[in-house]
Amino acid sequence: MKTTLTLLSVLLLTSLLPLSAAELKLASVLADHMVLQRDKPIAVWGWADAGESVTVSFAGQSKSAIAAADGKWSLKLDAIAAAAEPRVLLVTGNDGRKVEVKDVLVGEVWLGSGQSNMAMTVAGCYHFDAEKAAAKFPLIRHYRESSGPAEKPQAEGKGAWQTCTPDTVGGFSAALYFFGREIHQELGVPVGLINTSVGGTPIESWVAAEMQSSDPETKTNYDTRLDTFLKFDPAQAPALHQKQIAIWKAASEKAKANGTPFVVPAPKDPLAMHKLKGGPAGLFNGKVVNLVPYTLRGMLWYQGEGNAGNPGLYHKQLTQLVTSWRSLWNDEVPFAWVQLPNYTSPGEGWPRVRESMLKTLALPKTGMAITIDLGDAKDIHPKNKQDVGKRLSYWALGTVYGKNVPAISGPLPAGSTISGNSITVSFKHTNGGLKSITGGALTGFQIAAADQQWKPAEAKIVGEAVVVSSPEVAQPAAVRYAWKDWPDYSLANGAGLPASPFRTDEWPVPGVKK
Repeated sequence: MKTTLTLLSVLLLTSLLPLSAAELKLASVLADHMVLQRDKPIAVWGWADAGESVTVSFAGQSKSAIAAADGKWSLKLDAIAAAAEPRVLLVTGNDGRKVEVKDVLVGEVWLGSGQSNMAMTVAGCYHFDAEKAAAKFPLIRHYRESSGPAEKPQAEGKGAWQTCTPDTVGGFSAALYFFGREIHQELGVPVGLINTSVGGTPIESWVAAEMQSSDPETKTNYDTRLDTFLKFDPAQAPALHQKQIAIWKAASEKAKANGTPFVVPAPKDPLAMHKLKGGPAGLFNGKVVNLVPYTLRGMLWYQGEGNAGNPGLYHKQLTQLVTSWRSLWNDEVPFAWVQLPNYTSPGEGWPRVRESMLKTLALPKTGMAITIDLGDAKDIHPKNKQDVGKRLSYWALGTVYGKNVPAISGPLPAGSTISGNSITVSFKHTNGGLKSITGGALTGFQIAAADQQWKPAEAKIVGEAVVVSSPEVAQPAAVRYAWKDWPDYSLANGAGLPASPFRTDEWPVPGVKK
């Protein structure tokens, strides 16, 4: 009887408690060791009981908010100057409930995203032993967003902040780390790096569904990818993978017999990739939305390899990504990307993606690290991420922070004119004058008449322009430079940064969709 009464008492007491008492908590990205953005209002948000009053205290100020019907609350702290000394951010609710976030710094925060070359870690880069030994930067922090894709936007994610030490740096995004290290050493303030990236993913996975489906240029592609995703049959995945492997092996053996390079990686397990990428917008829903509205200084993007098979849409898709992410954060933050490096890939998909990246610089507050000299002919994951990070940092330091840098970019084409049997291409970002990388004659230039038959060209530097001609082309119509997957490249500015590949024509490209 006593046991029965005790059980009834427990049940009675339990029935008096709220049916779904919410845990007082912060978003996962607001956690120990984080870096908050200096000199901008700081977003703080989380969940509590509906109607609960929540107060956030940090750096001598306190702000309060009331949790909405769904339990979510949010507020903004006043802007704070950079601070390297660790502080505690305290969140208090009703009945003495509280959450403490420890070891919080204030400095510069950048978000990085993309596919495998953004996900690639410091451990996979050149000179890792030396980089590891030197990685004693307690004011650099790295957050890895570890959620998966989702069919609908997710309010909460997963992840953790780590302080940069020799023991942790090996797991940091290399492109982000080497960028952040340059920023930190130049500015002398804490740097937070938020890494949300997944290897082998197309840009469609990272753009909002509504943005893709409402635009006539991308709707068909979106609908097709969504249909393919929804019709995917896991039971058929093993047979499909075996078929793909057989085709790949046959192509490899044929290339070997012909004595030609074959650098196409083996096909990945379709089921694993299905789970990894999700459908179109799957990673936007699962790995981007939950980070909003964390206050940022800017964003970095390294992707494009996964869209080289259909490059005609990439300019529109990258524009959609930049504009939709800025809209999501309600902040036109500076945004830069890494132009695809040199790599052996048949066809003109890689040059077209590079061109799309060049064209997207028309958006305000954008930049691009040109890496046509940093690739690896046989490895889609080049190990020199140190220079990738440095070139991104030149752009950021020179444009976002107003620092004096060698150059914010390599030379970019700024227009062309036809005169007689030559075409003159002018450039911006010449910084100290155009020059040949080798010191010899310029290479990598082609010229064509209206018949679209491309001929190797002679190219000479004249001031901030290059004059291009060929004895085989009496009436030229267009010029191309470094227009190949693994091209000749020779043009640089006074800072030694290489020029972007480009073309002055818009002629159709054989064998490439759109």
